[in-house]
Amino acid sequence: MIEAWLRKDGRKGIRNVVAVAYLVECAHHVARRIVDKVDDPDVHLIGFPGCYPNAYAAKVMEAIATHPNVGGLVIVSLGCESFNRERLLAVARASGRPAELLVIQETGGTAATIAAGLEAVERVRAAIADVERVPMNVDELVIGTICGGSDGTSGITANPAVGRAFDRLVAAGAACIFEETGELVGCETIMADRAATPELAIAIEACVHKAEHYYTIMGFGSFAPGNAEGGLTTQEEKSMGAYSKSGSSIIHGILKPGDLPPTGGLYLLDVVPDGEPRFGFPNIADNAEIVELIACGAHLTLFTTGRGSVVGSAISPVIKICANPDTARRLAADMDVNAGRILEGEATLEQVGAEIYDKVLAVAGGDRSISESLGHQEFILTYKAFDPIGPDCLPTRARA
Repeated sequence: MIEAWLRKDGRKGIRNVVAVAYLVECAHHVARRIVDKVDDPDVHLIGFPGCYPNAYAAKVMEAIATHPNVGGLVIVSLGCESFNRERLLAVARASGRPAELLVIQETGGTAATIAAGLEAVERVRAAIADVERVPMNVDELVIGTICGGSDGTSGITANPAVGRAFDRLVAAGAACIFEETGELVGCETIMADRAATPELAIAIEACVHKAEHYYTIMGFGSFAPGNAEGGLTTQEEKSMGAYSKSGSSIIHGILKPGDLPPTGGLYLLDVVPDGEPRFGFPNIADNAEIVELIACGAHLTLFTTGRGSVVGSAISPVIKICANPDTARRLAADMDVNAGRILEGEATLEQVGAEIYDKVLAVAGGDRSISESLGHQEFILTYKAFDPIGPDCLPTRARA
């Protein structure tokens, strides 16, 4: 049984984080100095750098400010950016979370706002110190998965092992989210075959075709030089490896960043903007996708890597699963699970899948993942645009 923090909005978190949020790059330094000076692993920096308005960024920031792992919020605004600071403050407070707002132009500048921010963080920490702890079951968890730094071993070991863990988590009633449509080009028909309804099957194919069109216009697919150096040969091979993270459960629905899964089950996260390409590449780094998974309510994220990645994230723990046994030896101090043992005949996919499942429960229960212990709190949020998901994306019932 997991012991969780019960929020006033009824959600349950596996961490009790204070988020310090900057609303424009001009406020980034002040917010970072506040977090650095507090020097608490449960005080995290998040933010949006843009000066111009963006509905997607606002939706993601509001979703993260009210994420179940977030206990309270301190907002740092310059004062003339377009981000609606009063709305973000009101959304956080309406959820029952203590939240404070600092406006640099009104507080007296850099040093004065840092000093005021330290006091604000202390007040918020004090307000959430005695949040009620309650039991939490597996069927209340939301788990995301992403692959980064993939190589020729990723689709053979770590990714399908996560798929095995996902199958077990879905069977237990958890909500599991896999991404990304830009790395699933060529897999749309086999995903459609797993859709809960015929309407969802059509929507799955459409969102992958949208991703293919977007990348074609950009002139660059989701296939990096490092993937080729690691032994991947084609986009199709990479797509099949990424697809294997989804396991074999029925796909219950499609989400877009900031949408919450309404029930347990398996969900596809569509990360490619709607409309004609106008924002550059959909995600400039793996952490941008982790942020989108967190915005969909992910309590934690399973991150598979073959070449090796050392990132974590703010707000939600990241569990690192290494596909390549050589990488696992070189970067042992950054990896939670060595799926490379499968290649060397020391474990089966089922055994590593069970290990990942157990690791999910342990981290949800309070154990720190390695990236948490190392202090990783990466966060990236950029400009995008999405249309609301349609009714076909979230069917009310699944086929047997």
